[in-house]
Amino acid sequence: MTSETGPTAKPWIEAIHAYVPGRATGADGRKLIKLSANENPLGCSPAAAEALAGVSTGARYPDPDATQLRAAIGELHGIDPARIVCGTGSDELLNLAAQGYAGPGDEVLFPRYSFAVYDIAARRCGAVPVEAPDRDYGADVDAMLAAVTPSTRVVFVANPNNPTGTFLPVDEVARLHAGLPRDVLFVLDQAYGEYLQPGEDDGGLALAARHDNVLVTRTFSKIYGLAGERIGWATGATALIATLNRIRGPFNVTVSGQVAARAALADQDFVERSRRHNAEGLARFAEAVETLGNRGLHAVPSKANFLLVLFEGALSAERALAALAEAGYAVRHLPGQRLPHALRITIGSTEDMDEIAAVLRREAEAAV
Repeated sequence: MTSETGPTAKPWIEAIHAYVPGRATGADGRKLIKLSANENPLGCSPAAAEALAGVSTGARYPDPDATQLRAAIGELHGIDPARIVCGTGSDELLNLAAQGYAGPGDEVLFPRYSFAVYDIAARRCGAVPVEAPDRDYGADVDAMLAAVTPSTRVVFVANPNNPTGTFLPVDEVARLHAGLPRDVLFVLDQAYGEYLQPGEDDGGLALAARHDNVLVTRTFSKIYGLAGERIGWATGATALIATLNRIRGPFNVTVSGQVAARAALADQDFVERSRRHNAEGLARFAEAVETLGNRGLHAVPSKANFLLVLFEGALSAERALAALAEAGYAVRHLPGQRLPHALRITIGSTEDMDEIAAVLRREAEAAV
């Protein structure tokens, strides 16, 4: 808010609607089972938990370059560590990408129904956020390319997409990149990339290895279960990484975060177990929702660890949200992202998802 007597914020900062995290409590303050932030219901790897328990160097600054963590990421993914930068979650890196390559008068492009941080990242640096029309709640490559102008400086695409779970296959990602001007930065946000099944890779890491204008971001907050430690990473051409290193926080990944992330990377059995749990739970829950199609409930096909449920009948998303809260569950309602008719529901335990499905069925059958 602008003060009448003190400093005045830049107008593009005033235009930002602050990010609203997923709720963990009801309107009455009662603690709910949190399925609103796409956290891993299995927690983190036991190896990561053990590593965290052994950290006792809080009085010392962390390695500012996250050297060992970048080496471990590079070894797992076959990337030169010099082409990797770590951040305070991938959120920091997404903001830095916009800050490094866009400013007042420039445009930052992303699909409708995208991660809320893209709009914020654009406005933080004074750029204009531009939304391209979607196709079935996902990115439409033709619409994206049609929205590119001489002022476009950065293009964001989440794949799989948050908050809809939709996915652009490898040929569509390549087509989008090929259609962009060479001086436009293409940021492929793979926060949910580890939830893809073998053979579903969108080719982003390969694009980042071959081209000077592709940045891929990932996070340890989702499948690795380390959301509380705030660790992300990005890879791209050395010039892109140098830009992000110039403007990132100097000690942006904590000692505990670096230690835990290295341990988590070494436990790929946990990653596979989490992927399998999610795939089974997602399929089971999506099937339960689709059985309510005659009541106006539909699920957007998802490749992530959540399902976007559409309420297009007598049962409204608001009523379902309240009923789920009464049953003890916090899920995500997104009217601020023009999804007032939908709830994004993280895949939790089998028991929790069955209970949520039962609540939705009961409410759908009672709605008139």
